[in-house]
Amino acid sequence: MEDGSQNDAPKEGQEPVGQGSPAPDAGPTALDPADAEELAPGVPRLETPRGAGRDIPSDPHARPSYVFLAIVSLITLVSDVGTKIWAERNLDGYPGIAHIWNKGPLQLDLILAKNRGGAWGLLQGTSENVRRPFFLLVSVAAIAFIVSLYRRLLHTQHALKWGLPLVLGGALGNVYDRIRYGHVIDFIDVHLLWKGAPRHWPTFNVADIAICVGVGLMAVDMFSAKKPKRIAPEALPLAPAVAGEVSMALPVESAAATVSADAPATVEPPK
Repeated sequence: MEDGSQNDAPKEGQEPVGQGSPAPDAGPTALDPADAEELAPGVPRLETPRGAGRDIPSDPHARPSYVFLAIVSLITLVSDVGTKIWAERNLDGYPGIAHIWNKGPLQLDLILAKNRGGAWGLLQGTSENVRRPFFLLVSVAAIAFIVSLYRRLLHTQHALKWGLPLVLGGALGNVYDRIRYGHVIDFIDVHLLWKGAPRHWPTFNVADIAICVGVGLMAVDMFSAKKPKRIAPEALPLAPAVAGEVSMALPVESAAATVSADAPATVEPPK
């Protein structure tokens, strides 16, 4: 019986494997993009665009959530209605006044007042049949305007994002009073000594404070808004990746003409 190692010996005319002979072909290998300058004649390799893999920034054109509008407006409404209920229970009757601060030029009192007119007693002496429908109509129109304006807000308009819900909550608080009582309950009374003469500010409530703060935030947004600069389209640089997409979108004839123009000229021998 012959030794099994003799079967592995190379036959006559056959070169041994692994001793200077090339290895068997293992099939096509993947092309390394880093080593290849061109993937095809006339088609350069596209590089990875700068900034690839980074987090996508938030969309500046995104709209604020209606949940935020509802939460801020509801907190304002509950605060206004709650303080008015407290004022009715604790400030009604004689003496009906609570001195909170009386030092220096400022005097702050809490006193129950029923305002049948508008802000600062507007239309106070007008008939109830005219005054009540008028203020209800104005309030409903203001609420509709606030909601429609909130729909067009941009995510970057932070002042209006807070100002509109405050105005909406204050308007709802005063509308609630007009529907339930026919008048608005005020209880915050301020006296100010200015240049030796006493000044009295009309009595107000939490809803009035929210409306004034909201209008102030709206004014801040109005005066601080910057108009975006317009840039001509031809002044914008064309990114390499975009340029590749544009060249790939060209017709076949124009692409072939471009490749043939870059290729070296060949002269066919005469037949």
